[in-house]
Amino acid sequence: MSDLLERLRGRGWRMTAQRRVVAEVLDGDHVHLTADEVHARAVAKLPEISRATVYNTLGEMVSLGEVLEVSTDRRAKRYDPNAHRPHHHLICGQCGAIRDVHPAGNPLADLPADERYGFTVSGVEVTYRGLCPSCAAAA
Repeated sequence: MSDLLERLRGRGWRMTAQRRVVAEVLDGDHVHLTADEVHARAVAKLPEISRATVYNTLGEMVSLGEVLEVSTDRRAKRYDPNAHRPHHHLICGQCGAIRDVHPAGNPLADLPADERYGFTVSGVEVTYRGLCPSCAAAA
């Protein structure tokens, strides 16, 4: 059973066939699929699953905090099942490929007190941008 399925079951989330397929599609490292990509892969496993069911299921998983919604500028939102493993993202500015990265250090600690403007900071999102090897070779 996948890590995401285990986490959802552990929360007592009712596991329908549709929800199971969406969770299975999202399983793995470096998974950052759009809702349409999730739907296309889910249809291959369960032909009767609707686009609305996929969107609703993704929304529920995000609300539960079990899946992250990743925005990459003007591109479609992507869904990251690694919500419980602290990480940042490396994004190709040309093809949109996304990889999880785990740099050393604590970016929250790197924000000086005078730059916090009185905020109580609870989290940090870091996005590294560049070109993946394929796009860099083609440039």
